Amino acid sequence: MNIMVLEHPRIVSKKHFNDIANTPLWSCLMGGYAAAALQAAGHEVRYLDAAGQQWGFKRTLLAVLDTAPQLLCINAVYFWEHTDKLLLFCQNLRKNGFEGHLNLFGFFPSLAYQVILKSVPAADTLTVGECEITLCELASTLEQGGAWHALPGLAVRKGGNDVRLVKRPAVKDLDALPFPIRPQCEGIETVSILASRGCYNHCSFCLVPSFYNSRALWRGRSICNIVEEIEMLMNKGWRDFYFADPNFIGPGEKGQRRAAEMAERLAPLNITFGMETRPNDLKPVLLEKLCAAGLTSLLMGIESGSAAMLKQLNKGGGLQDASNAITLCRKAGIEPEIGFIMFLPDSSISGIRCNFEFLTHHLLLDRLDRTANLLSHGQIVLMGTTGYKRFQQEKRLEPAGVLGFEGHVRFFDPRVQWLQAVAVPACLHILEQMSQPDSAIYWKKADDAAWRNVNERLVVIFDSLLSEAQGSGMLPEAIERRSQIISELSLV
Repeated sequence: MNIMVLEHPRIVSKKHFNDIANTPLWSCLMGGYAAAALQAAGHEVRYLDAAGQQWGFKRTLLAVLDTAPQLLCINAVYFWEHTDKLLLFCQNLRKNGFEGHLNLFGFFPSLAYQVILKSVPAADTLTVGECEITLCELASTLEQGGAWHALPGLAVRKGGNDVRLVKRPAVKDLDALPFPIRPQCEGIETVSILASRGCYNHCSFCLVPSFYNSRALWRGRSICNIVEEIEMLMNKGWRDFYFADPNFIGPGEKGQRRAAEMAERLAPLNITFGMETRPNDLKPVLLEKLCAAGLTSLLMGIESGSAAMLKQLNKGGGLQDASNAITLCRKAGIEPEIGFIMFLPDSSISGIRCNFEFLTHHLLLDRLDRTANLLSHGQIVLMGTTGYKRFQQEKRLEPAGVLGFEGHVRFFDPRVQWLQAVAVPACLHILEQMSQPDSAIYWKKADDAAWRNVNERLVVIFDSLLSEAQGSGMLPEAIERRSQIISELSLV
C-alpha cells in the first residue's frame, strides 16, 4: 500500500516559543516510529519531514498531492495559535482532489479526538494513544477492503455528532517495535532517542499519562535493544545523544538498577548524552555511573519551590528531593536545567515568594536565558490533562486556543494575576531580544558583562514587583506597569 507519514510544517508561537510544553507536543519521534512500523509491515512508505526541512504548507500540499498516497498519516502537532493552519491544510487537501484515507495521530489528536473529529471533516480517522499497531492494522484493513470502523485505538465518526473509540492497550514489549526512521539531516549534532515510554507519576499538568489511556504508565526498552540502536546511529556518524524519555530512570529500585546497568553498557561506547528525570530518582551512586558513561546534560522537573503547590500539582516529590538533586548534579560537574512553574492559578503571593527564594537560594537565577525562562513560566492547562478536567469542574476554565485545546483559568489571587501580567511579558521581551542578531544581548555574540548586567536587573525587578504585589496598597494598572518595566529593561 502506498503510504505517506507526514511531519507537517511548524510555526513558532510568539507567546509559547520558550515553553517546555513544546517538548512532548513536538518531539517523541512519533512520526519516525509510525513510518518504521508501517514499512516493517511491508508497505511502501514515504516519510516526509516538512518540519525539519522548514517547508511551508503550500509546498507540503503540492508534495502530498504529487505522491497521492492511499493512506496519509499526519503527526498532528498542536502549535498553539497557528494550529488552525494545519486544520486548513487538511481541508485544502480535499479541495485539491486528495482522495486517500487521512489519519491524524500524536498527542493533540489523542487528547482532543472528539472535538477534532467533529470539527475537521477532512480527517477520516484519528489514532488515539500509541500509533504503531493501530496504523499498521488500519493500513492492512484498507488494503484488503475491510471494515476499519471498529479497530482498537481508532477514533471514528459513528453517525450524527457521535464519536466511537475502542481504546487500545499500550505496547507491552517496546523491543518489538522497529527503530524509528530518521530523515537525513545534515548539521544535526545531537540525535534524539527513546529508552522508555511514559511515566510512573501523574502530575496534573502533564500530557504524558493522559496520552496513555489516562494512566501513570512507564515501560522501558531492553538495554540490549537500546545499545543496538545507538551503535547503528554511531555507524552513521553520531556521537551525542539525547534521551527524550519523560522519565529516563524509571520507578523504584528496579528503575535504579536498570539505569545503572545501562550506564555500564554505555560507558565503553565513548558517547555523550543528555536525559530527563524526576529529582527524587536521582541518587549519588547512579549519577556517578551515568556521568562516567557520558552524561553531560540533565533536565529535572522541579516545578515549584512551594510544598503546597507541589501537592496541588500532584508532583509526588518534595522540596528536599529537589534540593538534594541540584546539589548532587553540581558535585558531579553538571549544571542542571530546571522544569519550573512560577505561576499557577491556585498560587498565593506567599507561594510565589517561596518559588523566588528557592530559585535564588539554589543559584538558579544567574544566567540570563535561564532566569527569563524560570521567572516567566506559568501552568499551561491543556485538554485531556487532569488539571484541565479539574478546573472545568470548578467552573474556572474558559476554553481557549484552537478547538479549545488550551484552558484559560481564573486565578484565585488577583495579585498573583497582576504579577504574572506584568512580569511574564517583560521576561519574554528579554528572550525575544536574545534571539535578535542586532540586539546587545543576542545569545551568539553578547559578552558576559552584558548578560550579567541585564540578568541582575531582571532579578531585581521581579523581586521589586513581587514586593509590590505583597504590599497592602492599590496596584497600578498592569498594562502601564508592564510598559514601564519593558522600557526600563530595554535601556539596560
